This record gives sequence, C-alpha cells and structure tokens, in this order.
Amino acid sequence: MNAIVSASNLSKRYGKSLALDQTSFEIQPGRIVGLIGPNGSGKTTTLKAMLGLTQFDGQMSVLGLDPRTQRDELMRDVCFIADVAILPRWLKVKDAVDFVAGVHPRFDREKAERYIAHTKLAPNMKVKAMSKGMVVQLHLALVMAIDARLLVLDEPTLGLDILYRKQFYQNLLEDYFDEGKTILITTHQIEEVEHILTDLLFIRDGKITLSASMDEIGERFTEVMVEPPYAVAATALQPLSQRTVFGKSVMLFDGVARSQLAVFGETRTPSVADLFVATMKGSYA
Repeated sequence: MNAIVSASNLSKRYGKSLALDQTSFEIQPGRIVGLIGPNGSGKTTTLKAMLGLTQFDGQMSVLGLDPRTQRDELMRDVCFIADVAILPRWLKVKDAVDFVAGVHPRFDREKAERYIAHTKLAPNMKVKAMSKGMVVQLHLALVMAIDARLLVLDEPTLGLDILYRKQFYQNLLEDYFDEGKTILITTHQIEEVEHILTDLLFIRDGKITLSASMDEIGERFTEVMVEPPYAVAATALQPLSQRTVFGKSVMLFDGVARSQLAVFGETRTPSVADLFVATMKGSYA
C-alpha cells in the first residue's frame, strides 16, 4: 500500500537554526497519526513542508504529489486546521458557509450546518461578537465539512473548553473519519487524543525519535510498579525511565518481555504522555 505521506531526509534551516535535520517518516492511508513533540521540535515546520508552505531540502510526497511544485493540485484533497483560526471580524456565520460552499466542490453544507447546530453559533452572528472558542468552532465546522483524503490538525481544539474538545474528537470519529481518510494531529493535550490514535510520531530537535503503531507501542513498552525487594534486579535491566509514585519505583522498559517483568510487580502499557516524557529526556531512536 502506497504511503499517503512519504518524507526522506528532510532538512530546513531558519538562519542558523536547524528546524528539520534529515527527517524521514511515512504515514499510511486510513490512519490517525499523532505528531508529538515539545515546542521548537520541528512539528510546525514538518506540517508546512507537507502543505507546500515552505521550501526544504530532501524529498517529500503527499498523496503522490510534490508539495513544492504541485500545491494547487494537492490542496484539493487536503484540509488544514491551524492552531489559530483567523476569520474576518465582519464575517457572519451564514456568509462563511456560503463562501466555502461556493469555492470548494467537496464542501458538504448539510454537515457544516449540522455541526454548527450543536454550538451556540447563530446564522447572523458576526465573528467580532464571538468568543475565541466560538471562532474555533466555526472554523472547525467549515473545514471538517470538506471531504478531504488528508486532514491535518495543528492544535485543533486550542481555545475550546473540555466539553467541546471531547465533542470535537467524537465528531471526528463518527462524522468524518473512514478508511478512505487519513488524519494527522499535533497537540499538547496528548491524553485527549490517545484513545483515537492508531500511530505515533515523536519528534525532537528536528528528528523523528519514535515511529510506531499503537499496537507496536503496547508490545514494545512496559511500565512496572516495582515492589521494593525487586528494585535492584529491575534496575539491572536498564529501564528507559524511572519515577516514584506512592513510595514505589515505576520503571519504563523498552523491548523487555512483559512476562519477565511481571515478577517485579504490577505491569501495564504506558500512557502516551508518560512515554513521551520518558523518551524526551534523552536522545532516543
């Protein structure tokens, strides 16, 4: 199966700063991928490269197209929600819907209006009268109603309260995602997207430090709450990280059989947040 996104040895400099450093990765079709990294790690530059918004060295193919030279064709099948929704202050909700319906052949007006109906947005409400969260809701309604093969979400729920954030991800699964679509999400609210992700990409200092499916994560990484008598034996297996919870050592292991670790104490698959913190502490491949 051909990858939806294929990147090989991407490099990008801003002056003396290296934003992407020989970065390579692939995203397969029909997946929901989390691109996770600290501020300044290269997430936004990666997205800009994919969307044809910046030049770069190396090779990249998105939906079989080169975003540097075929951006117009590419954007017919790609939707992008940025971390900051910018809409004209004079724009009314109904006019925004009319505009997108007039310019994008794959816009589903009924779907947009159905999403808006679950908010406090009214057809004649202007952007200048909206809260930050309401502007985000309008932007999401417009973009998610476009039938795109690739949806790129950069901190899509920034500015929304927890109720609307949860509703957004529920809508994403129920009303948008299917096997013909691929979604790439960047977010700092890892816990809120973990349950919908099929794959993880960790990025640090312009390099992909982890690329794995959630199934592979479950097989590869194990967290153990080590009983005190086994602390020395467990440490000898060189855990990836170690922290203390309620007086007990919690150790995270990579590639050690869970059956071998079970003798030390209670085992579980680490959360994405815990795995992220552990792998960001040092260079990790």
